[in-house]
Amino acid sequence: MQGKGFIKFIAIVLAIVCAYALSFTLVASKVEKDAKNAAKGDLAKEKAYLDSMSTVKVYPVVGFTYQEVKAKEINLGLDLKGGMNVTMEISLAELVKSLAGNPTDANFNKAVQNAQIQLNAGGKDYIKIFVDEFEKLSPGVKLADYFSNQDNASQLKPNASNGDVESFLEKEATSAIDRSFTVLRSRIDGFGVVSPNMQKQEGSNRILIEMPGVQDKERIAKLLQGSAELQFWQVYQVQEVAPLLENINKILAATLKADAPATKDTTAAPAAGGKLAGLEKAAAKDTTAKGGKLAGLGKKDSSAVKAELIKSNPLYAVLNLPIYQGENGQQQLMPGAVVGMSLQKDTAKVNAYLKLPEVAASIPSTMKFMWSVKPREGSKIFELYAIKVVSADGKPDLGGEAISDSRADFDQKGKPEVTMYMTSEGSAKWKKITAEAAADPNNKKSIAIVLDNQVYSAPTVQNEIAGGVSSITGNFTQADTKDLSNILKAGKLPAPARIAGSYVVGPTLGAQAIHDGLISFVIAFIVILIFMALYYHRAGWVANFALLINLFFIIGILVSLGAVLTLPGIAGIVLTIGLSVDANILIFERVREELAHGKNTATAIKEGFKHAMPSIIDSNVTLFILGAILYVFGSGPVQGFATTLCIGILSSLFAAVAISRVVFESLLNRKIDVSFDNSITRNAFKNISFNFVGRRKIYYVISTIIIIAGIGMYFKNGGLNLGVDFKGGRTYLVHFDKAVNTEDLKAKLNPVFGNETPEVKTAGEDSQVKITTTFHIEDQDIKTDKVVEDALNKGLAGSKYEIVSSQKVTPIIASDIVNGAFYAVLISCLFMFIYIVVRFKKWQYGLGAVIALFHDVLMVLSFYTILDGIMPFSLEIGQDFIAAILTVMGYTMTETVVVFDRIREKLKESGKEDLHGEERNNLINFALNSTLSRTILTSLTVFFVLLVIFIFGGDSIRGFIFALLIGRIIGTYSSLCISTPIVIDLGSSAEKKK
Repeated sequence: MQGKGFIKFIAIVLAIVCAYALSFTLVASKVEKDAKNAAKGDLAKEKAYLDSMSTVKVYPVVGFTYQEVKAKEINLGLDLKGGMNVTMEISLAELVKSLAGNPTDANFNKAVQNAQIQLNAGGKDYIKIFVDEFEKLSPGVKLADYFSNQDNASQLKPNASNGDVESFLEKEATSAIDRSFTVLRSRIDGFGVVSPNMQKQEGSNRILIEMPGVQDKERIAKLLQGSAELQFWQVYQVQEVAPLLENINKILAATLKADAPATKDTTAAPAAGGKLAGLEKAAAKDTTAKGGKLAGLGKKDSSAVKAELIKSNPLYAVLNLPIYQGENGQQQLMPGAVVGMSLQKDTAKVNAYLKLPEVAASIPSTMKFMWSVKPREGSKIFELYAIKVVSADGKPDLGGEAISDSRADFDQKGKPEVTMYMTSEGSAKWKKITAEAAADPNNKKSIAIVLDNQVYSAPTVQNEIAGGVSSITGNFTQADTKDLSNILKAGKLPAPARIAGSYVVGPTLGAQAIHDGLISFVIAFIVILIFMALYYHRAGWVANFALLINLFFIIGILVSLGAVLTLPGIAGIVLTIGLSVDANILIFERVREELAHGKNTATAIKEGFKHAMPSIIDSNVTLFILGAILYVFGSGPVQGFATTLCIGILSSLFAAVAISRVVFESLLNRKIDVSFDNSITRNAFKNISFNFVGRRKIYYVISTIIIIAGIGMYFKNGGLNLGVDFKGGRTYLVHFDKAVNTEDLKAKLNPVFGNETPEVKTAGEDSQVKITTTFHIEDQDIKTDKVVEDALNKGLAGSKYEIVSSQKVTPIIASDIVNGAFYAVLISCLFMFIYIVVRFKKWQYGLGAVIALFHDVLMVLSFYTILDGIMPFSLEIGQDFIAAILTVMGYTMTETVVVFDRIREKLKESGKEDLHGEERNNLINFALNSTLSRTILTSLTVFFVLLVIFIFGGDSIRGFIFALLIGRIIGTYSSLCISTPIVIDLGSSAEKKK
């Protein structure tokens, strides 16, 4: 075998990369296990332990901290972990109106309104729609009259064409989405979400956010939808604030001491050893914080002495002053705007202290405290700033409306900086503020740049800045300057962000999903291993070894790419493993054919791999095309499924073909006998001669009857059973302590939902129901989610229940999903047709395959409409169903391509390009029968895998797997009885025309 050394090299490199990627999960698990052992069931102690380990190097040799290791471990999706998934929509309508100065012109506002309506109906490019609508309503009127002004004169001239204005608006829309992404990221980071996953939905005005562990929907809604407020403030220097902090410390010591009998260990217990020691350890690593501890604290090891010192210095136990050691050896305050530093876990304690009535009374009305937006590099230490309030109304010196533009740049030395441009009015104010800050050459002041009450930067002003152009420098990376540039522009234009869709998964459902998913995964894997070993004897064990390697590679690659592992993703892995068996079965069946012709084992293996390769490549390429289309047009669980499918296909090809070939070569070199069957399976599928072509009209009739029955049930049921994904609304999965009657629930909920009858269905068991309603779905108010949930709770009053999960999809998201599904099916068919026509050089093959694809889609939909209400679980059509449909199409295409390959091979052997009449019929029957063993075995293998997932995989994916089960049966039937025989009828029609 050529290239054996290269294959081994690639396998070793892949193994090292995958092992390295998976090692982070093992290290993180060990630290968390140690935390559980140390805490002995106390969750607060467990959290404190993990917090203290966040900056400790826990990875041997490499030296990664726990925080870094945690960020690189296997990323579980919400369905496995619990949490909240949110789709944020940036209001481009508000953005356009703001850029135009909120004009009162009726046609302008009508164009804005029409564009929004079209966007809600499934339009894609809001800006283009708006420009088209405006030109219809106001022909001959220039858009530049609305958008060209003094602040954007450099970008848009008064005589600019409507095309130029459209380009300007597209650029501003993209910029607004980028800025919103940065703002939302900072808010989520400030909220304290562990490993949030955020991504911009390319080609739209939406941002997808996953927040594991988050359950407070109302708080998240306020956090994400609140308007961002950019501000510029003067700040106090640390020398001005230190005496006040000393006084606060004394007030706290006296207050807490007086309260001690009533509130035992208010400060000492949480601080002793843990908080103080953690702060000292973290601060000691930071060069600017060197010597930052109070003199006397930490010098003695006695816990009792430390506790006493903490009682007498409660503020300094959680807040360090920025102190350094001077040339005289004495500790001195470090000049600058930072007045204190705290570990992240201690910032809440500092805030609580500052809000105490006794303390608040001592703080001047001209001062308020704010934290830095992120910790110092390589630590969890946040900086505290004292903001100077100089205006009588308490407003900042300058607001975000003063910024006209900003960009990430480089200074003359090539270091990253931010260049900021002011409006004409802002420029005048900025000149005054900077002049005051730089007035004293020996004590230049800083100005804080604040967003959402968090300090992003507090640069020191070197001199008065006139002209409205400023440079902000500091210890920045390129990423820092890009983020800061986006933040500076955040206050420029009001572009409200609204929650367009949300999905909340409770931790109970998440834990159950993990359990069900793992059980289904393990059992399905064992089923495949047993089947291959029993059917193919020793060769089956080679396939099993390749499967184990394949599984290791798939999971390792997913982790190294940072992919999120969801329950559909696990289903994708299991299915990929099942499909990877297909390559081995193709090879083994061809090897068995060669052995039947009397060839020795070595030659038979060589010929088997050679003859099977075209079919393997063709079938895997078609599946990969399908996976790519799923990834592009899908979202959430569909994308997770597509990711694992695509990675799995590539990994399976390498493991099942290359690695198994190397293993066979090794066995043969060591003179080990390799058998491909046993006494039971040796003659299976031999001498089969089924007349598929002759009976094709019977199959056409059977399919037609089922499809007509499906159409009849469609009209009888009033359409398809569309899930909330496709029609919009809110869905709640509610678990009761006992069985409930769905009609009674519907009657109780009807009046509280404004006499709008909700849809109530049993979900998996009699004590669990899915409630769907469109009540207030188009209401954009932040409090709407709470209003609907309160109504739900009111309707369910009197029962013991738990809302396990909830989902919200606005009409605009629903229309996008419908359009995405339609385009996914259409484009996949087009790509399949092109690929097969190019590969087999006959349009009849391509069209026959596409007709079979549409046949399969109609058959699955028909079975869904016929069986809806009969099956003991929901047969809703949602995003998961589209993934199932496309996967079914992939099955059919794979099966069909294998048969087409055998036809092409036989034509090549006969030296002809095509056959006609009865000769063609016989050839197609031969191809179908000769590949029947492979078709049946692959179908059975995948069917067994799906059946195991269906039984053990849990309610959350049961409908999805049921579609795949039906599709597997239909796909096998279609490839044998529809797609290939139909080529005959298409060919006959072409001959008649000639």
